[in-house]
Amino acid sequence: MFILYDLIFLIFTLICLPVYLFKGKFHRGFLARLGVLPGNLSLDGPIWIHAVSLGEAISIRGLVQGLRESYPSKRFVISTVTPTGNKIAQTLAREGDLVTYLPLDFSFIVRRVINRIKPEIFIIAETEIWPNLISYLYSRAIPVVTVNARISDASFKGYSSVRPLISAVLNKISLFCAQTGLDENRLKQLGVRADKIKVTGNMKFDQLNLSIGVGGCKERLGLNPADRLFIAGSTHPGEEEVILAAYSSLLNKFPNLKLLIAPRHPQRSKDVLGRISGFGFNGIEVSKINLRDSTAPNNPVFVLDTVGELVNFYAAADIVFVGGSLIKKGGHNILEPARLGRPIIFGPYMFNFRDIAGEFLRNNAAVTVEGRDGLISAVEEILKDAAKSARLANNARQVIAMNQGATKRNIEAIGVIYKHGN
Repeated sequence: MFILYDLIFLIFTLICLPVYLFKGKFHRGFLARLGVLPGNLSLDGPIWIHAVSLGEAISIRGLVQGLRESYPSKRFVISTVTPTGNKIAQTLAREGDLVTYLPLDFSFIVRRVINRIKPEIFIIAETEIWPNLISYLYSRAIPVVTVNARISDASFKGYSSVRPLISAVLNKISLFCAQTGLDENRLKQLGVRADKIKVTGNMKFDQLNLSIGVGGCKERLGLNPADRLFIAGSTHPGEEEVILAAYSSLLNKFPNLKLLIAPRHPQRSKDVLGRISGFGFNGIEVSKINLRDSTAPNNPVFVLDTVGELVNFYAAADIVFVGGSLIKKGGHNILEPARLGRPIIFGPYMFNFRDIAGEFLRNNAAVTVEGRDGLISAVEEILKDAAKSARLANNARQVIAMNQGATKRNIEAIGVIYKHGN
């Protein structure tokens, strides 16, 4: 079976290799993906938590904190796949922990890494299926728990086409803590035994209970008290043009409206600056702002080019658009601006956050739009109607309050599976 998985993964890797080369995804930590770990590694049976990317890494903050309280003597391994996720993971680690990248799913690499780390339990945030990794953990009697488990429409379709293979792997996972009843039903349809699934909710509602450092972001941008700040967060190519076109029109009615664009991948900031220039605006990266510099551009469009600061700027916003939703990327997390009391707009493509987006729309806690004209209309209405802005913010906080508690339930469920940490 390992040979089959290796062959499949090798073919997949060879197909994806040109894309990785083109997009520059061979980062400094890539050696860890090949199984290269620190030589002096000594972790004494750690708890290993894997969070693939930025969103998942943020969502496990409360989980890591709660598990530390439950198992104070344990060290932690926190792995990611992306560098942005790795940066968040670094903030969660303590002395003696290991922050690394998930090994590539070749059996010889997986065996080397697991034999070096010797985890007592492996926890996966969301639903990532790595057959060799899961199978080798299973063969070593190391329990695997998936928290915040969800099966997207695309994943369900793909997994269903290889149900006999995927079912065998999924049933090697000790427990799925599913986000919703729909995810539970999809796991069952994929062949997962009912006793391996527990619906515990979505931890992303809980991460917001943690303290958020809110600095003087308006002052940092050099804004005046009369200025109003429109933030477009986690944007992708194809969205910035729509946002800039809408902003250009909105300035006719709201001359004190300022725009900050936070691309999902900050390394795209130069590209975004070029798009801003194409619309006749003066773009400036936030990290380059020097309020004492008399040569700084007037009436700039700001580009957030750093990682981990978007939530602070959300706190300074008057209105927020959450990206990845005007194009078919599936949207991004709307909970951070919601918790901070900001009126939220997103596009029609929120399938990666289908349940959260649906809950917000059903409770009149957010606004969905299509294209430039829809964005203009929604922003204009919210800026003109203070009562509507307040209603959206209040309803959003109520939605969050109604859905909290998943992190605590997941820690309790993990405790039933994890017998060696006490």
